[in-house]
Amino acid sequence: MDRAQKEKLVEELGQIFESSGVVVVAHYEGMTVAEMQDLRAQMREAGGSVRVAKNKLAKIALEGKPSASIADYLTGMTVLAYSEDPVAAAKVVDAYAKKNEKLVVLGGAMGETALDPAGVKAVAGMPSREELIASIVGCIGAPASNIAGAIGAPASNIASILSTIEEKAA
Repeated sequence: MDRAQKEKLVEELGQIFESSGVVVVAHYEGMTVAEMQDLRAQMREAGGSVRVAKNKLAKIALEGKPSASIADYLTGMTVLAYSEDPVAAAKVVDAYAKKNEKLVVLGGAMGETALDPAGVKAVAGMPSREELIASIVGCIGAPASNIAGAIGAPASNIASILSTIEEKAA
């Protein structure tokens, strides 16, 4: 890899560290290519990405970035999992690490907040952006359906009374 390629990679990594909602660092020593492809596919489905990069270049890219606290985790065979959604990457990596003990979560960062392995697990337990939006929409829609039901109830009561009276008369 020549100097221009390294500079381009450092710039790309810098963009990742700046724009991602969460970055998770993990050791992947011993994982097969198929296992890594499976992790990448699961991360892609969740809206995130997985990146393997030289630790030295990643540390250079971290300088001055909000997630600079993860530089200490960049030793050995590390993989970076990141997503715009502040929960997606942590969820996928945590779930994958439960199934495959070769993937060991070292920590991560959520903006300027450093995360240890327990912090990554806590973030993974939080609802995703889509789940939060769905629950908010449900909360907003519930009162409207209750009002519609309350408004419609007297009319249905009158209709059932009228039909009962009509049946008795017939």
